[in-house]
Amino acid sequence: QVQVSESGGGSVQTGGSLTLSCVVSGYSSSPYCMGWFRRAPGKEREGVAYITEYGTKDYAASVKGRFTISRHNAENTLYLQMNSLRDEDTAMYYCAAGDGTSCSLHDHSYDVWGQGTQVTISS
Repeated sequence: QVQVSESGGGSVQTGGSLTLSCVVSGYSSSPYCMGWFRRAPGKEREGVAYITEYGTKDYAASVKGRFTISRHNAENTLYLQMNSLRDEDTAMYYCAAGDGTSCSLHDHSYDVWGQGTQVTISS
């Protein structure tokens, strides 16, 4: 059974930093696509960032320049370094993985999802 587990969420002041981690287990090989999504109450889930097995990355415009996504293929781990956090970043953050041949910030690129970790920004 494939398992996705996020950690690192919490509360942080505006302008602060936080790092999220994700471990994907149950894959015989590293998933091609790994990404972070988020959902705020009353809003649709949106793609935050993704990274391919070979290091190609993309970010949502709202986080570009503030967030950095990275991965360690040998351990199937994924990270999201978040800096200069704003109130608008408050959301449940989800880790996702998929075996497709292409990746995107749309959820159709991903097969397995975690339960989420809450990030709350306070002023």
